[in-house]
Amino acid sequence: MSAVEYHRDVPLDPVDVIRVFNASGIRRPTFDADRIARMFSAPCLIVSAWLDGHLVGVCRSLTDFAYCCYLSDLAVDKSVQGQGIGTQLIRQTQAAIGDEVSLVLLSAPSAMSYYPQAGFEIAENAFIINRQR
Repeated sequence: MSAVEYHRDVPLDPVDVIRVFNASGIRRPTFDADRIARMFSAPCLIVSAWLDGHLVGVCRSLTDFAYCCYLSDLAVDKSVQGQGIGTQLIRQTQAAIGDEVSLVLLSAPSAMSYYPQAGFEIAENAFIINRQR
């Protein structure tokens, strides 16, 4: 099997992102390509995983590179899940933001058991106003 390549802040085609989202099982508004394009047009940090020239994983974060980083999307194509790609995307993100920056996220209920294995601690001091659509 070929080695997975990781890239930082490479522009991504929304069609490829939609394919990875759909293939990963993550729930995102993939029926709305314009919205996906907007989601990936202005974030502060994108780390992507590529296998044989095909996008297989994405990690999108919003950060000030000084104090906090919100990991908004982590998706890996199900066909390559379990190979450490998600963990490596998180590690690449941590390397980019440095050790002065907290990495935080909101987990989907189905992924709650994954994140502690990837080094995250459960936080009980978070609040949210959910999106309306």
